[in-house]
Amino acid sequence: MKFVLLLLVTLTNAQILVAQTFQVKLDTVTWFDKARNRPVPIAFYTPVSKTKVKHQKVVIFNHGYGENLGGANLAYSYLNNYLASEGYFVASIQHELPTDSLLPTTGKPQIVRRSNWERGAASILFTLNELKKRYPDLDYKQLILIGHSNGGDMAALFAHKYPDLISKLITLDNRRMALPRTAKPVIYSIRSSDQPADENVLPTPEEQKKYGITLIKLPDTIHNDMDDSGNERQRTEITGYVRSFLRK
Repeated sequence: MKFVLLLLVTLTNAQILVAQTFQVKLDTVTWFDKARNRPVPIAFYTPVSKTKVKHQKVVIFNHGYGENLGGANLAYSYLNNYLASEGYFVASIQHELPTDSLLPTTGKPQIVRRSNWERGAASILFTLNELKKRYPDLDYKQLILIGHSNGGDMAALFAHKYPDLISKLITLDNRRMALPRTAKPVIYSIRSSDQPADENVLPTPEEQKKYGITLIKLPDTIHNDMDDSGNERQRTEITGYVRSFLRK
């Protein structure tokens, strides 16, 4: 999928429609995972406050596939800026590197893309462990994992592997990796109007009721408009649903 990258640190019009609590600071760093001999670029969206934010919750955000061009972790600034403005500490991981193999487009996705998702889950775990070392005062008991498209598939896999490490999982139109059928973590998924999920990715109505899983279908937002390329109305709608999920 293609991305429109917003490289300026600004608040979007969509965010202005939502009550702001903090100004937002953007920092970018690259941490190095020695165990995998792999750099992990991260963008941090954090609230600017003269006093310490009490019980500050953490969001780890995972972008959709950006064809290894880099900067995809900056392509959801409307949502990550909003989250930081509400007091969340947001770490947005750049998953694919220019030296990585491209995501396979042929074959069964659950097989040919599994290594990509496993690498993503490993980067999430690495980032979480580094955050705990470097920012020990953050609230990791209520960790929130968010991902769009292929990043949502990574996040879903992480929830399968490490359910006790996260409190809430929010996917934006993940289509390939099955969502966990579980009450913990609490699971929400926002669905596009144009891209159906593969068979068994989404829980049945009976499973949704049993496990308290919430699915929301957006009538006028296509899959590729869930990043910064969406219009003001689409951004506001997605931000509103994420806000309601997090406040439950």
